[in-house]
Amino acid sequence: MAPQSTQTMDKKREFALSHEEFKKLTGLVHSLTGIVLGDHKKDMVYSRLARRLRQLGLQSFSQYCALLDSKKAAQETGFLVNAITTNLTKLYRESHHFDSMAEYLTDISRDKIRNSGDKSLLIWSAGCSSGEEPYSIASTILSKVPSLGQWNLRILATDLDTNMLDTGRAGIYPKSALDGIPEAYQPVIKEHITLKDNKIHVKDRAKSLVHFKQLNLLHDWPMKRKFDVIFCRNVLIYFDNPTKDNLVRRYADQLLPNGMLFLGHSESLLNKPDDLQLIGRTSYVKRSA
Repeated sequence: MAPQSTQTMDKKREFALSHEEFKKLTGLVHSLTGIVLGDHKKDMVYSRLARRLRQLGLQSFSQYCALLDSKKAAQETGFLVNAITTNLTKLYRESHHFDSMAEYLTDISRDKIRNSGDKSLLIWSAGCSSGEEPYSIASTILSKVPSLGQWNLRILATDLDTNMLDTGRAGIYPKSALDGIPEAYQPVIKEHITLKDNKIHVKDRAKSLVHFKQLNLLHDWPMKRKFDVIFCRNVLIYFDNPTKDNLVRRYADQLLPNGMLFLGHSESLLNKPDDLQLIGRTSYVKRSA
């Protein structure tokens, strides 16, 4: 039996989404965020924006595209980006990265030069989504690198999606967020997370280390200081190759010498900057000059 055409499938949906409307919407998303959405993402775009059409009381994607062409476009583009942005994350995802980070930070805590300075340490979770990653970073450091307890530690957590940032600031997640936690991190969970009303709550000590800010990675970065560690995991897969190369170059420039960069498990670098050295699974260190 031959597969149904896209047009036939669209007719059975609540809203019709023409090819031209899809291209207009994905083109706008690309211009705003750099995210590339091919034709295979049409179902995803439909399902996420159909909810937005219902919220607005619109009857068609044609009306939604007209809204994006109107004087109210500036206000609506933020909702468009929030609806499209993919937010898939979990506590201690790819836990080997947190193991490597803990080893690296332990070495820093023992470094005589760093200890004789201001004892400050800066980490960036770029594309932090709903906050599970930066809280995993914070709780790992508190539990596994207690020697940094007297240091000035700051974790910057940035994302484009303001809804996800609000979730991160609250630090409250469904109990299912604990599913699949590696055994080695069970003691960390017990120390820094509490269960209340069938939801998990990040405790204040870990929350105090994380600072959430909205940031479009393709725009200028306001940070003045360089970082010891940067996490940018499962973010690059949504950009085209030139954008990926440019972002990784900027990350390398934003790292201190010997600083670490962690990417997602499927994000290998074809055009790796010369000063980044692969030292583990999608784990890189910036070599000293």
